[in-house]
Amino acid sequence: QVQLVESRGGLVQAGGSLELSCAASGLIFSIYTMGWYRQAPGKQRDLVATITSGGDTNYADDIKGRFTISRDNTKNTMFLQMNSLKPDDTAVYYCNAVRTTPSGTRNYWGQGTQVTVSS
Repeated sequence: QVQLVESRGGLVQAGGSLELSCAASGLIFSIYTMGWYRQAPGKQRDLVATITSGGDTNYADDIKGRFTISRDNTKNTMFLQMNSLKPDDTAVYYCNAVRTTPSGTRNYWGQGTQVTVSS
């Protein structure tokens, strides 16, 4: 059974920093593309950042230069370092694992963790 467990988010002041982690189990972590998504109240779930099995990263435009995604394949864990946080970053943050092969796509989600940035 695949499990993705995000660390607790929290409340942080604007301009502050927070690091999220996602611990994965039940899958071969190193071969999955991992990602962070977020969903603000009343809005759709949007991409924050992804990191491939090879370490290539991709970021949403509104967080470039402020957030850094990374992974530790020895610990089956992914991270999101968030700096210079803004109130607009307030959302539920979700961990995602995806792998597409010729036989299909496997896509898994964590339960989400709330991040609130106060002004």
